[in-house]
Amino acid sequence: MFLHDIMKRTLVQTLVIVALTLTTTNGFSSPSNLRVASCQSSSFVGMQQKSSSKSSHCGPSFLLKERTFRTNTIMQQKFETASDEEITKKNKDGSTAWETSSGDDLKSMAATTTTTSSLETINGGNNNNNNDNEENAALAWMKENVFLGIEPTPEIIAIMTIYFVEGALGLARLAQTFLLKDELHLGPAELSALTGIFTLPWTIKPLYGFLSDGVPLFGYRRRSYLVLAGILGCFSYAAVGADFWGVLNQGSAAGAVSAAEATTSILGVQISVLQATIGCLLLSSATIAFSDVVADGIVVQRTRDSNDPKVAGGFQSLCWGSAAIGGLLSAYFSGSLLETISPRDVFGLTAILPLIVSGIALLIDEEPVSRNDENDGGLATGVQDQISDLWSALRQPSIWRPALFIFLWQSTPTSDGAFLYFMTDDLGFGPEFLGRVRLVTGVAGLVGVWAYQKFLRNVPIKDILFWASIASTPLGLSTLLLITHVNRDLGIPDGAFVFGDDVALAILGEIAFLPTLVLAARLCPPGVEAVLFATLMSIFNGASTVGTEVGALLTKALGVTESNFDNLALLTVICNISSLYPLFFIGWLDEVGSQSEEELEQQAILDVAANPIDK
Repeated sequence: MFLHDIMKRTLVQTLVIVALTLTTTNGFSSPSNLRVASCQSSSFVGMQQKSSSKSSHCGPSFLLKERTFRTNTIMQQKFETASDEEITKKNKDGSTAWETSSGDDLKSMAATTTTTSSLETINGGNNNNNNDNEENAALAWMKENVFLGIEPTPEIIAIMTIYFVEGALGLARLAQTFLLKDELHLGPAELSALTGIFTLPWTIKPLYGFLSDGVPLFGYRRRSYLVLAGILGCFSYAAVGADFWGVLNQGSAAGAVSAAEATTSILGVQISVLQATIGCLLLSSATIAFSDVVADGIVVQRTRDSNDPKVAGGFQSLCWGSAAIGGLLSAYFSGSLLETISPRDVFGLTAILPLIVSGIALLIDEEPVSRNDENDGGLATGVQDQISDLWSALRQPSIWRPALFIFLWQSTPTSDGAFLYFMTDDLGFGPEFLGRVRLVTGVAGLVGVWAYQKFLRNVPIKDILFWASIASTPLGLSTLLLITHVNRDLGIPDGAFVFGDDVALAILGEIAFLPTLVLAARLCPPGVEAVLFATLMSIFNGASTVGTEVGALLTKALGVTESNFDNLALLTVICNISSLYPLFFIGWLDEVGSQSEEELEQQAILDVAANPIDK
């Protein structure tokens, strides 16, 4: 018991620190680093938010799962009653027993306790129990206000840590950009093309789910894959950070070629530093995507196993909040660190984060899969059934038409890669400034979430998408003032213009993206919700890749380079105007997008009332 009390006190002290940060994000239920293709950002921050996957990566799946279970939460709250107060009373033998009393009973007991001996007895008990009562009160407060009603078990802390690390891995985002740009000397078109390639692992998320569900690794479906992903992620970041330990630089020793072009024969294959860097960055993206899918699977399983429906929605918000904190903390430092250390050093520091996932994964409460379960073919049959059900769902016009619209809407080209070079090479912005922009736009995204939840939940989804796309066009075109330096003639500093433009686009982008998640939830029929949603998000991420690659081709065709920005204005116009063409197909949303989120939730509540879920 003594050891248990010490551990509990330590946990309380730790959770107090977490509470001070986490409470600032309570109430938000959507990832803040997602941007729509129609919102062409005026900074590289926009490119990262749109094409990296928590735009994909950061996990759009959080909101859908919260929407899926929110109905149960609302219905549960209507039938919950206040629990009786528990008090401790000193027994004659000095032991403490828990009894249940109403508030009136407590007042009566207090009024009758007037004798000196009784007071001494009660005070003695209070002196012994004050610390425990304070700790219990603190734990209860944190459980309800910080952990949203969820018991903070070691497994819950582990899951929160995994999502926090996913967000914090953005620490190497700007380091990746400056490594490819300055050390490996890639141009705007090449950098944009690689940005799209690095998103590819996020386009096959359902495959990771099928693999994790159907092929246990070392007897586990979740834990082992998290450990493996953490180890591979650490290796990929460490290899880039250590410049591959000098193994690939031997070919450039004579100085005949650059370090990026130098090749070294490994197992009979000629590999350059550039190729190895791309391979490691692609591997790191894949490990994050796989970890995200596995973590989502754990969350879904825990919410389904819970006897308390209110745990479901709170769990999703808790996980997203952890990722948001990690992303915001890493946003500024991703730039400020580059002012003092090299991009490779930042990769070396970031390599520590995946190892945290490997270690914390051991706290996941998971029963090993028996050999009989592995050999009876049941898992493989289940995966085959999921694929069959998924194909049947996607063949329905009511699903593939909205999905195709989402693809078209997100696949419009972007000029963000070229604009990054303009900001750094023409305007002279450094990494620290770009880090501040990332931080401010991340916070602005949260403002967009709040604005949507506060004012737009009763507006039809189709109307939000239409008018957000319309409004994004003049905002995107406003970057022409910066490209032509007209803003200086107007007395607006370059830095202030970038901040203002990006904040507006971040808010509008979040307002436009949230309805797509609600739309995705509306499209998923019972029985295939998880796999279909993962497929829809893969379609979204794939469309983002297409848009980035088309933007790279346009950048190359117009001759925009790191030293020639003559056609950057034309590229910006083409990308922004082309973002309007998906609106010609917005009629594909008539069947599912004519209702607002509020109307969809009310309908879901009525459905639950008519068909109550067995507990």
